[in-house]
Amino acid sequence: MNQFRLSRRPDIGDQIDVSFEFFPPKNDAMEARLWETTERLQPLSPSFVSVTYGAGGSTRERTARTVERIIRETALTPAAHLTCVDATREEADQVIRQFLDLGVSRFVALRGDPAEGVGARYTPHPGGYANAAELVEALARHGAKDISVAAYPEKHPESPDFATDIDMLKRKVDNGAKRAITQFFFDNDLYERYVERARRAGIYVPIVPGILPVHNFGQVANFAGRCGAHVPAWLAERFEGLEKDPQTHALVAAAVAAEQVLDLVERGVSDFHFYTMNRADLAFAICHMIGIRANGASEDAKPAAA
Repeated sequence: MNQFRLSRRPDIGDQIDVSFEFFPPKNDAMEARLWETTERLQPLSPSFVSVTYGAGGSTRERTARTVERIIRETALTPAAHLTCVDATREEADQVIRQFLDLGVSRFVALRGDPAEGVGARYTPHPGGYANAAELVEALARHGAKDISVAAYPEKHPESPDFATDIDMLKRKVDNGAKRAITQFFFDNDLYERYVERARRAGIYVPIVPGILPVHNFGQVANFAGRCGAHVPAWLAERFEGLEKDPQTHALVAAAVAAEQVLDLVERGVSDFHFYTMNRADLAFAICHMIGIRANGASEDAKPAAA
């Protein structure tokens, strides 16, 4: 009976699209690792790669430089993150025009985290865009054609209830968002229930699951606690006792992420967004397991040199 499982069909990789998220490097060593990761993942032909914006817009210039280098030195399609934090409308509009002038056609529009980081109280800039829905509207007004936004299977930690959370997603879609990418999650039932809520609310854009390979369980658990993502007991048990055993930790992390992705494939999901943490190993292994192979185009593509 297993031969009929969707995830084991020989052509399943041809039906799946993936995208990868990077963050801009802070120093030379991190920049070298980012470009090694880019070079490793480029042959998988992702639909796009996104480059994040730090809390409080702290990496604004590095984000622009990283996006520009991706355009100049690789065959990848970049998506630039934008946030509303610590910027007037005029400043945000200037950044939008800067990216458009670079040739960026994809954007990820987010409200953003306050400068104090995830979990701190968010206060809109008095002269800025108040939320992601307003930022999406501004991007559309400037001519951006492909805008992604965030979605929260366990609701945004600041939302009082799911109804409020879904209403905000609908506002973003109504203003021009073409897809939603979820916050990371580890329970696929939560994702499925969230998609059902969105569909009942009349939201029909793709809701792409955001997958976070667990490179460091302690760090992931800490971050999940601050951003409202549930860490199931079974997941903690799988990494128990591996704090000083990085090799086994990596093997378990690959197995856990592949299990989650393959289960979502069985549920009919065909698009995935990987939060790579600027590391290629787990994302590449998961893609291999779902049938995505390097296309050999790296020889013809522009080099992603360090």
